[in-house]
Amino acid sequence: MTRDEVSEAERAAVRECAEEVLRRLAGEHAVLRADQWRAIEALVVDRRRVLCVQRTGWGKSAVYFVATALLRDGVTAEPGDPPAGPTVIVSPLLALMRNQVEAAARAGIRARTINSANLDEWDEITAEIRAGAVDVLLISPERLNNPDFRDNVLPGLAASTGLLVVDEAHCVSDWGHDFRPDYRRLRTFLAGLPARTPVLATTATANARVTADVADQLGDALVLRGTLDRDSLRLAVLELPDAAHRLAWLADHLEELPGSGIVYTLTVAAATETAEFLRARGFAVASYTGQVEDAARRAAEQDLLDNKIKALVATSALGMGFDKPDLGFVVHLGAPPSPIAYYQQVGRAGRAVEHAEVVLLPGQEDVAIWRYFASLAFPPEEQVRAVLAALPSDRPLSTQALEPLVDLRRARLELMLKVLDVDGAVRRTRGGWVATGEPWTYDTARLRRVAEARTAEQKTMVEYAATTACRMEFLRRCLDDPDAAPCGRCDTCAGPQFDAEVTPASLSAANAFLGRAGVDIAPKKLWPTGMAAVGVDLKGKISPAVQILPGRAVGRLSDQGWGTRLRALVSPESPDGPIPDDVAAAVVDVLKSWAHGDDAWAERPAAVVAVGSRRRPELVTSLAARIAAVGRLPMLGTLSSSHVGGDGPRGNSAQRVLALHDAFTVPADIAEALLGFDGPVLLVDDLVDSGWTMALAGRALRQAGASGVLPLALAVAG
Repeated sequence: MTRDEVSEAERAAVRECAEEVLRRLAGEHAVLRADQWRAIEALVVDRRRVLCVQRTGWGKSAVYFVATALLRDGVTAEPGDPPAGPTVIVSPLLALMRNQVEAAARAGIRARTINSANLDEWDEITAEIRAGAVDVLLISPERLNNPDFRDNVLPGLAASTGLLVVDEAHCVSDWGHDFRPDYRRLRTFLAGLPARTPVLATTATANARVTADVADQLGDALVLRGTLDRDSLRLAVLELPDAAHRLAWLADHLEELPGSGIVYTLTVAAATETAEFLRARGFAVASYTGQVEDAARRAAEQDLLDNKIKALVATSALGMGFDKPDLGFVVHLGAPPSPIAYYQQVGRAGRAVEHAEVVLLPGQEDVAIWRYFASLAFPPEEQVRAVLAALPSDRPLSTQALEPLVDLRRARLELMLKVLDVDGAVRRTRGGWVATGEPWTYDTARLRRVAEARTAEQKTMVEYAATTACRMEFLRRCLDDPDAAPCGRCDTCAGPQFDAEVTPASLSAANAFLGRAGVDIAPKKLWPTGMAAVGVDLKGKISPAVQILPGRAVGRLSDQGWGTRLRALVSPESPDGPIPDDVAAAVVDVLKSWAHGDDAWAERPAAVVAVGSRRRPELVTSLAARIAAVGRLPMLGTLSSSHVGGDGPRGNSAQRVLALHDAFTVPADIAEALLGFDGPVLLVDDLVDSGWTMALAGRALRQAGASGVLPLALAVAG
């Protein structure tokens, strides 16, 4: 059926059906917006591909649920046409999937999801799809390249799909702020769709470049782009001196913020710390990060939805699609690296309330955090070529088995493999990855342009915090909204709603909280996989006879409190020098709590040994000597090391063990002295990153006769 074959009367009848479905979904007074109807009409009547770039809360999900109901009911089907297959929604996060399943049920639409959290339901769901009992199937982009799903489920699913929905479609484009390589698998899905299968892509955060890129990948798409103004949001920025002032401000003002909301942080450590501090100040909050178990995240989401807590303190793991229409505020402790990402996160507030407060509290450490995440980008060509050379074509190699052969950390290695898979240079199979042998070109120019775009976005985010112009207009211009205009509501248009003052009591509490010293160092228990492939005979569990004990450090480099001070001491550009008095005092506090706390060491250390450092020998040896003097312990000396690669981390655990497994030598005088001590040795270093320096230096001491090794460091990376 072509557009010319459908009369205006028939289109009007379809619209009436669409309005009826919308009322079931959103209430008896709901009416389709003009562009909602244009999208539904293009999908259902004309069977076209559509890209909707519309603000958060506009109702993009209503478009695909209404279109699903109409297609499944066959309102535009020709006599004899088979029933339309299920709508497949490719969605990035489980939180979004759960919300969508519940929303679909309100409209009488049967929705199911296939994801890593419901493996035991896959067979049942697949059978329901074949029986025509599923209207909507939600899957993650990662599922598209799961070997079992890709080979056994995807072909049949693509052939029977009635409507394909690509939610958060900016992820398809590597120009987008949240590019995900697995989204590129949609090319394969699109190629397998029957002719004239409608496709809908939706996003709230795409500038002109991303919109053009996504539309090009869809092919011949109708682009519906609306205004990005959010008239319920009142934007503000407050410049505060440090992390303690930001926590104190939050404690002083959280109760004033309307309803319940989200406090975003840039790191897991900051989210955990902030939630702990606010709970200690009497607030009902929960932390939400990628390191929180799925069941706990679900419970936290539900508590926020039910207004049982004042706020979720979250990283970007609470991401796209979280739907709470009455969310009253969003506060950022630290600025995201892109104004587009910021617009997306603040857009979760104020969807169904008259106004919502949005406050940014930028930090001096933001740039360093942005720089760290930027370092995880696509690797240089020589590293990519090394991976391709290491991968066999006749048998799969797991990511773990590949690690000893390449100098990349696991997260970065997996990201790179996904990109190479999409490009056709490698293929994911059951058991790992294989090289395809297909020609592959390293796109230096494009990667450079993307990196430059990221740098420009970071600069723009700094400009947003400093602007004296309208903040909403600023964000809308960043998204190329042609209708951007002053909002009249933000702190630069209407004056500040909040001041930067904090009470002495809250600031004192925040300083005391952030000034606490002491984090755990967990001992390594397993050797990395595949070390035999590089000639290192270490595998399986680390023997208790050479294993180190649990240890302590002053803090993490990402901590809001000690992080800044420690980064100044141990970052690669930091000069060497003796341990500063304030940091030495913190080390003593750590030792005191370690000796007398609930999880105190089982046996007091009997001596001190320093790890040999090429970059910061004076810092490490002066720290060890200070500890020995304060604790009245013998300072046995410094372990010598043959490792010439410096103290910085290598790509992954396997590479670190390869470099260090035989690097440490216990000098004869230290080995002789160990024979005279019954207690464990306190092993001192400046920075624990992968943890393998401590593990292998401790192993050398254990082999030399130490009864135990207690690791102590200034800082833990991460």
